[in-house]
Amino acid sequence: MSECVYFTNRVLNNEGYIKAWVFRELCPKCKKSLMSKPKDSKTGKIKIRAKEYVCESCGYREDSDSYEGTLTCNVNYKCQYCLNEGEAQAPFIRKKVSRFNEEKQKKESVEAVTFDCSKCRKRIEITKKMK
Repeated sequence: MSECVYFTNRVLNNEGYIKAWVFRELCPKCKKSLMSKPKDSKTGKIKIRAKEYVCESCGYREDSDSYEGTLTCNVNYKCQYCLNEGEAQAPFIRKKVSRFNEEKQKKESVEAVTFDCSKCRKRIEITKKMK
């Protein structure tokens, strides 16, 4: 888990599931250590809500939007439509997706990483968890 920027394990409707993870990348400047969120100098804990990533070796800083755009999301899944099991890779870019919320009975816009099923070619979304 310490090598991951993002990890999720979700159950979909109709017996489908998604397990997705995104590995941290090496620093683009020194290529020695993995980029990570900055640590608090007093407590030593990682600042989860920080808007940047930092190299622990050379101190290089990069904005989280530009850094996460270069990452790749690895996915193991079982399609909820055709029940095909497979693997996929998609860029780790969250796009606004319109979908129908059954509880509120109206359409809403959510952020999601999307990829297509290898068999039926339907779009599968990994939505950002909302509070």
